[in-house]
Amino acid sequence: MKRTGLLLAVVFGYTCLFAQPADTAFRPYQQTIPGTAVQFRMVPIPAGRFTLGSPASDKAAKADEQPQRSIAISPFWMGAYEVTHDEFDVFFNDMQFAENSKVDAVTRPTPQYIDLSWGMGKEGGYPANSMQQFTALMYCRWLYQKTGVFYRLPTEAEWEYAARAGATTLYPFGNDPKDLDTYAWYKANSKKAYQKVGQKAPNAWGLYDMLGNVAEWTLDQYDGQAYSKIADGAADPLPMPSSRHPRAVRGGSFEDEAEALRPAARRSWIAEWNKRDPQIPKSRWWLTDAYFVGFRLVRPLKQPAPAEADAFYKAQLGQ
Repeated sequence: MKRTGLLLAVVFGYTCLFAQPADTAFRPYQQTIPGTAVQFRMVPIPAGRFTLGSPASDKAAKADEQPQRSIAISPFWMGAYEVTHDEFDVFFNDMQFAENSKVDAVTRPTPQYIDLSWGMGKEGGYPANSMQQFTALMYCRWLYQKTGVFYRLPTEAEWEYAARAGATTLYPFGNDPKDLDTYAWYKANSKKAYQKVGQKAPNAWGLYDMLGNVAEWTLDQYDGQAYSKIADGAADPLPMPSSRHPRAVRGGSFEDEAEALRPAARRSWIAEWNKRDPQIPKSRWWLTDAYFVGFRLVRPLKQPAPAEADAFYKAQLGQ
């Protein structure tokens, strides 16, 4: 029998009391998207503390990766793989054609005017790509409406914590980038294309392609001075967004050099990622020149009540 607990949390500067089931089954699971045979795998990420950012000894460190901060992270599940086209297309088709769609016509995804996979692959396990952060969040909200389970994007701190998987070295596997080939698709081995998810070795927590393949959206607004604004010892930091852009991307991609795949490496959205979009105004859904960007899901162990979940999505989506 499930028990109901309470969680006191701060969301975008507001203190909220979440009603929440006490889930004692904190283990890997498969989620089926209702009405389909499409599944995705979620793996548990334990609570803990880690050092966010790069040490001064890291010769590849950038200014936006410092100063380092000791951060406490609450437990959550994370997608074992990046969200694939197979999963994402269920969302896209449902929003376009389903009579019982809960998303109104104004906020339905606009059709892609060209194939934004650029011939690199779609069905059969290739990562979804070329979408705005808004689109990734809309997918999360749609999935919540379909399953009753609250999914979202990871924060930057959660993403880096999960990518490191307990390691304190430059990479989760050590300090030598020559070992990347075992774990990641990047410039040296990708043949200039993203690949099917899950072909490389996972990290210590069972996460595949955290480094390379496609870079991954996070919840955070990108701020080059973000770490100087986070208190050392903070718990679950999420800087409050002040505008739609820019948002932060993590993990590096199939077209990046090894240093961009360090877990500490950060990247900001830039307008050039949509420079070839012919729409006026530019699409809020797609990124014509960011074929290297995708996303991965997070499910907090402590789930918000429905009203709080709805408020969260509206705040993140600017609605």
